[in-house]
This record gives sequence, structure tokens and C-alpha cells, in this order.
Amino acid sequence: MKVKQIEISLEKKSGRLAEISHTLAENAINIRALSLADSADCGILRLVVNDTTKAQQVLQENGFNVGLTEVLAIEVPDKPGALDCILQMAGKAGLNAEYVYAFSKKSGESGMLLFRFDDQNAAAAVFQNAGCRLLSDDEVHAL
Repeated sequence: MKVKQIEISLEKKSGRLAEISHTLAENAINIRALSLADSADCGILRLVVNDTTKAQQVLQENGFNVGLTEVLAIEVPDKPGALDCILQMAGKAGLNAEYVYAFSKKSGESGMLLFRFDDQNAAAAVFQNAGCRLLSDDEVHAL
């Protein structure tokens, strides 16, 4: 199971992130998780939202260059070592994590790790075979 995320390259210009958040807010789109990474030339904003299709449309209409990529959303207990457990499985399977970001649903209960691996299909199989709970688009949207 894979989750669609929005990916936007942001030029380094004051207020660009605020323009995106305002556009989403005006259109009643809720951000479930986000990651902003910096590079020499631009920032890379990754968003998981409650309505990916609508978000892509309204962002494009407002001049943003929007891409869609897929990540694996793995539900984990919110406790020390949860990330390590997932990374140890990935390492033993020869998987390379390109990036990861996290979302805690309720402190002390559960969280969600959003991964992009070099081989998403192989990663999904590894985690499913290990009994990990992979969340679907619908489950993440409903959070």
C-alpha cells in the first residue's frame, strides 16, 4: 500500500511556503504531514494532505509546479526504538531509504513513518511480510 504525496520545488524566496499554506487553507485542505528540505538551489516541500487531487489542482492553478510521488506509510508504536526496528529490517533487506519523515498521531500510542525507498515495491513486501501495518491513502487522509 502506498500513499500519494505532493512534491513542490520552492525557490528561496520569502513567503513562498506561506503562499502554499494559505492556498491550501483557503480550499479546506488539511495537511497530514510535511517535510521541507533545503538544497543549494531550492527547497523541496513534501506534503501528505487529506485530498491529494484537489490540492494538486489548486496549487497548480496558483502557479506552483506540483509533482506526485508515492511513499510508504508505516504505522509504528510511539515509543523508543520504533524507527530503529523499521531501519534494521530495511538494512537486512538491502533497502536504501532515500528520505523519511514522521507524524505522531497521539503521544505514547502510535505514529506514522513516511518512507521513500530506492525500491518501493520490495520495501512494501518486506514490511508486509514482517507484519508491519502499511497505511493506505484513505487511512492517512482520515487521520
